[in-house]
Amino acid sequence: MRISRNASIYLISLILFFGCKKAGADSAKPNAPANLQVNTVVSTDGSGNVAFNASSENTASYSFEFGDGIIVTQTSGIVNHQYTLSGTNTFSVKVTAKSASGQSLSKTIPVTVTVQLTGPTLYWSEEFNYTGAPNSSVWGYDIGTGSGGWGNQELQYYTSRANNVIVGDGVLKITAKKENYEGMAYTSTRLLSKDKFSFKYGRVDVRAKLPVGGGTWPAIWMLGSNFSTVGWPACGEIDIMEHKGNELNKIYSAVHYNGRSGGNPEMSTKMISNATTEFHIYSLEWNASSIKFYVDNELYHTVNNTSSLPFNQNFFLILNVAMGGTFGGAVDPNFNSASMEIDYIRIYK
Repeated sequence: MRISRNASIYLISLILFFGCKKAGADSAKPNAPANLQVNTVVSTDGSGNVAFNASSENTASYSFEFGDGIIVTQTSGIVNHQYTLSGTNTFSVKVTAKSASGQSLSKTIPVTVTVQLTGPTLYWSEEFNYTGAPNSSVWGYDIGTGSGGWGNQELQYYTSRANNVIVGDGVLKITAKKENYEGMAYTSTRLLSKDKFSFKYGRVDVRAKLPVGGGTWPAIWMLGSNFSTVGWPACGEIDIMEHKGNELNKIYSAVHYNGRSGGNPEMSTKMISNATTEFHIYSLEWNASSIKFYVDNELYHTVNNTSSLPFNQNFFLILNVAMGGTFGGAVDPNFNSASMEIDYIRIYK
């Protein structure tokens, strides 16, 4: 079939028109990102800081997925990120470069970061990771009934016997028992670090499970190291935790000193759950300006400390389970025995 000269010219014109149009469209479309490079500078000071520097051709924005759940999108390829997971960890970081037309190019790199959390350091601890009697280099005993039941009309006789106090399975166990002993109806133990260990200021964490039973009176507390010379309450008393079996799950904290002693301490309480069936952490934060009390890291009582109070000297620790008395109240007639278990005592400064 012959094509006329005019038709040939028309066909060539169409080919040139559409060819030029397609070439023009392609040339107007931006190029995809290329040559994506990602460099990192990881801090060596334990802060968790990492500096990222990404670069690529034909890029309008960068997206950084840091591998810890944080995603940042910005026009610049330079970004700083701080990781907070304690210890040394490796994160998979994905960086995506995007062109103005939405084309993208991604690169994934591993980043290893060390994070050292700052804060108080462990000063002293009793972990009770041994078996037998409490460590005699740390703990001594108050033996007997004291004067008038240790001043509170208590009903127990304190002993150092293994059936009242023992360490095993990672815990210290102080057990109050119903038994006739040395003229008293109950026995128990009162441990103290007097003349063996004392400290001034810091945070105290005690993980403990409390005894069950009406009339039980467990306590984790401290007295000023000058107790033997100035007496009580001039030496000062800090009660980290007290509990009445007759008021289940009600935790007491208090400080005693001249003018605020006996039935008039600076005291507060907090209701918790499962005090006698689960371990909880009873804490004290103590410094020159304040004395703060916590249960499971929840603050519930603050006392202002001043230079005129006796809380600016060394104190020693006391752990005991009393029975009855002016604070413990009436003992359940069905009571036979119950224990306070302490997993650890840790002091931070």
